[in-house]
Amino acid sequence: MSGYAALFPGQGSQHVGMGVELVEAFPAAREVFQRADGLLGFALSELCWAGPEEELVRTENAQPAILVHSYAVWSVVREALAGRVRFAAGHSLGEFTAYAAAGSLQFEDAVRLVRRRGELMAAAREGTMSAVVGLEASVVEGICRKVSGEAGVVVAANYNSPQQIVISGDVDAVGKAAELAKESGAKMVRNLPVSGAFHSPLMEGAEAGLRAELDEVDFHDPNFPIVSNVTAEAITEAHTARENLVRQLTAPVRWSEAIQRIAGEGVGRFVELGPGKVLTGLLKRIDRGLEGREIGKPEDIGRLGEGGS
Repeated sequence: MSGYAALFPGQGSQHVGMGVELVEAFPAAREVFQRADGLLGFALSELCWAGPEEELVRTENAQPAILVHSYAVWSVVREALAGRVRFAAGHSLGEFTAYAAAGSLQFEDAVRLVRRRGELMAAAREGTMSAVVGLEASVVEGICRKVSGEAGVVVAANYNSPQQIVISGDVDAVGKAAELAKESGAKMVRNLPVSGAFHSPLMEGAEAGLRAELDEVDFHDPNFPIVSNVTAEAITEAHTARENLVRQLTAPVRWSEAIQRIAGEGVGRFVELGPGKVLTGLLKRIDRGLEGREIGKPEDIGRLGEGGS
């Protein structure tokens, strides 16, 4: 297996202090944060570095924060990875970062888009999400079908690994589905700290607004294929990228399939660029033969060249 796949994290990876060490070590990373501050008209950098956490975790702040941190990492390592990235993928909002890294989206447009995306999602119908661990996808899907109706809407929203499915929907429906999942033998059911039912029909109200924003932005064919959350297929054309980014709001994140799609192309080495190591942790749960490495701090970047190409 040769080459790398670049992975870009989504919401939930943010934490106070993200990027501090990176900008102290690399002027290119500091420049990325400064550009974002100017674009947004407020000190996103200070929010990332010093909090407060209750502001950082807000959807409209967390999304640009994660994109900017991830792109700052990319700005530092892109030369080291030049010619070695065969595919990229991003979890939910991370797909915007992937397109920015691949030259399909200008960084400035990507920052504005995810800020607006976060605002639209925060304003959509209220809901919640829970992670279910230890049940097959078909069992979780069956539970969601059983509960949906009088209790509201609940669907499988994130297929993170064969044994980790996130459900999303109305608060009561998610609660009832979580109880059924426990009764069905789930190893763990954990409520996620979100105020919205992301990747579910409850996000339909945000679609028109995001489509309008995307229609105003120039897209280019990516420099390397981006594996879509929506289809788990490799995207190489700008018009398909634009459409999938809209569909992504209500469609489930097919992350496990996306990783398997990349591995099926002979790529077994993955680098997660950005805050945290959520995606690196999921790799072994998807396929124990895959090699993952998180790249978010200066010491991680120093080890990037280890192991050859």
